Amino acid sequence: MLRSLTPFALAALVAVMPAAAEQTDILDPAIRAQAVALMEAGLQDDVGLEFTESLTTEIGPRLAGSDAEWRARQWAMIKLKDLNFQQAYIEDFNIPYWERVTETASVVGPNAQKLIVTALGGSLATPEGGLEAEIVRFTSFADLQAAPMDSLTGKIAFIDERMVRTQDGSGYGAAVAQRGGCAEAAAAIGAVACLIRSVGTDDHRMPHTGGMRRDGASGALPAAALSPPDADQLARLLERGPVTVNLNIQVTTSASAASGNVIAEVEGASRKDEIVLIGCHLDSWDLGTGAIDDAAGCGIVVAAANLIQQLPGKPKRTIRVVLYGSEEVGLFGGRAYATAHADELDKHVLAAESDFGAGRIWRLKSGVADGALDYVAAMQDVVAPLGIVPAENNSRGGPDIMVLSASGVPVLGPGQDGTDYFDLHHTPDDTFDKIDPAAFRQNVAAYAALTYLAAQTDWDFRKAAAPESEDQ
Repeated sequence: MLRSLTPFALAALVAVMPAAAEQTDILDPAIRAQAVALMEAGLQDDVGLEFTESLTTEIGPRLAGSDAEWRARQWAMIKLKDLNFQQAYIEDFNIPYWERVTETASVVGPNAQKLIVTALGGSLATPEGGLEAEIVRFTSFADLQAAPMDSLTGKIAFIDERMVRTQDGSGYGAAVAQRGGCAEAAAAIGAVACLIRSVGTDDHRMPHTGGMRRDGASGALPAAALSPPDADQLARLLERGPVTVNLNIQVTTSASAASGNVIAEVEGASRKDEIVLIGCHLDSWDLGTGAIDDAAGCGIVVAAANLIQQLPGKPKRTIRVVLYGSEEVGLFGGRAYATAHADELDKHVLAAESDFGAGRIWRLKSGVADGALDYVAAMQDVVAPLGIVPAENNSRGGPDIMVLSASGVPVLGPGQDGTDYFDLHHTPDDTFDKIDPAAFRQNVAAYAALTYLAAQTDWDFRKAAAPESEDQ
C-alpha cells in the first residue's frame, strides 16, 4: 500500500517542485505532493507491464467478436479482482463478425511472382481459387475518387499512397482514408477488387491490416493491403506494361457475435457519483499479439488506477477503468458504453484513453471548458518533470471516448510519441518485445498523477467557475 506523505516529506517535495504562483494557488500542496508521489511510484511500477505481458502471452491476438476476445474478458476479470478492484464487471453487446481465412496474391503472366498481402477487415471473399484482373494504379485515394464512371470495369484498383511519419500520428489521418474508402470508391466505378499500399511507416514485408467502411460484417469488394516493398514492386512492373494479378481472399462472417466492455472502479468518497474515466481497448487485430495496440494501453490505465486505489483514503471522485471491446472493427465498445451510460454522462467529469502504443508521453492536450484551463495547466505542471509539455485545448480524446467528447464530456489527451508506432501498428510485428519498459512506466506515472489530480478536486471541467475550496 502507498503511504500518505508525512508533513516533512510534503514540505520537501513541494519545495523542489517547479510551479507557477497561480498554479500553486489552484492546486492544494498536499494534493500536488501526493500526485508527485504517485508519479514516482509509477516510474517503479511492474503491475502494468505484467498485465500487458500476461494478456499478450496467455491470450495472444484478440480479434473482435472471437473466442479469444471472450477469453480476454474473462482473463481481465480475474486480473482485476486479483488486484483488489472492488467493482469489476462486464457489459455485453453484439457485433457483426468478420475473420480472415485465406489471403494470397500473385502476378500472373510472363513476370509471375508472389505478392505479400493481408486482407482488410470487412473484405468480401473472392471466388474459390481467386479472381484474376488487370491492375490500375492510382497515386492517391483522391485520384481514385476522381476516376470516370465505369473506368475500372472488371479491373483491380491499386492505391499507391504513402503515409508520412510524424511524432503525433497526424500522418495516419491522411493515409487511412484509402483503407477505409477504397472498396466503396472502386466498386462505384466497376472494379472487382481493391489493393492499397499498407497504411504504415515501415519498409518491411509485413502489410498492415485494418478495417474499412462497411455495412455490417462485409464491405463492398474483396480488399487487401500490399506490404510496402510489394507495392513498390507492383508499381515498377506497371511501368513496364499491363499487369494482371490473381487475388484470393476467403473469409468467415456472421451477422452477430458476442463482445463486451470490461469495467473496474475505484470508488470515490465525497463526490463518488462523479466519474473520472480512463480507458483502453481490449481487442486487437489477429496478425500480432496486440501489444502496442492496445494491450499496453490497458496495462497503463489499470496500473495507474491500481496505484491510486492503494492510497489509504479514497479519492473524492470515482475512477472508472474501461477496457473497451471491439474498437478495431468500428468503435462498437465506445458506442455501447455511451448508450448504456447515457443517463450518467453528465456525471463524467473527465475522460482519457491510452491507445497510441507505449512511447513516452510528450505533451498534454485537453478538451475542456476555457475556464478549466488553469487547472489543466496546473496538472501539466505536475507532470512536466516527466518531459510532458502543454498543448492545445482541442482534443477529442482517444477513439473510444470520442463519442463521450461529442456528448459534452471533457477529455484529456496525454500524447504519446508515435514516431515509430506505425512501423508496428496492425502487423504481425506488434508483439510484447517492442515495448520499452522505461517509456511504459513513464506512461503509468503520468496517468496515475493526472487521474488522481482529476479525481481529487472539486473543479468543474465543463464550466468556467473555479471551486470555492479544495479541501482534501
